[in-house]
Amino acid sequence: MKEVCNGCNLAAMKRGMRDCPFCRTPTPNTDSQFLAMVQARVDKGHPVAMFNLGAKYDVGLYGLEKDVTRAIELYERAAELGVKEAHYNLGVLYAKGIEVEKDMAKAFRHYEVAAMRGHVSARFNLGCRENDAGNYDLAVQHWMISAKLGHEKSLIKVKGFFMAGLATKADYAAALRGYQSAIEEMSSPDRAKANQINLM
Repeated sequence: MKEVCNGCNLAAMKRGMRDCPFCRTPTPNTDSQFLAMVQARVDKGHPVAMFNLGAKYDVGLYGLEKDVTRAIELYERAAELGVKEAHYNLGVLYAKGIEVEKDMAKAFRHYEVAAMRGHVSARFNLGCRENDAGNYDLAVQHWMISAKLGHEKSLIKVKGFFMAGLATKADYAAALRGYQSAIEEMSSPDRAKANQINLM
């Protein structure tokens, strides 16, 4: 499943490309056009479209009324088809339990799958869960992995554990080196600009 980062989207926009970088479909001008395009992709079984439509129902965007039940249905379909972000969002919904029954076992399972597929925030949340359970070694392991993928909050957690004597100097040094390497690898002027205008 191919995806384009928002830094790449910004670069395309700067070159005057206002359509999809993959299929060249023109960008919809209205909410109804956008929803029709996404729904057509959902009907064809496109997992990222399922996730995106679920996210719109989750918060009530593009003229849709907020419908967490529908969002969960779409997230679950997308998750079954391998969308790590869908697993993460399901984990968040079940962990918070605000508009769905709180279920930490389901939240943990979805975070685990998302983390195994490379979702950095899910990995961070697993570390927080292990910390809350008193499993400090596992918490540090999760945070070291996500810090090495460029997650700043994870690096801060590892540093805090090092300062408290719960992580070694080698742990913190490895997390810091990995974090710096990830940040250097991901840096680009377009990504920085996308962050500034909130595309990321």
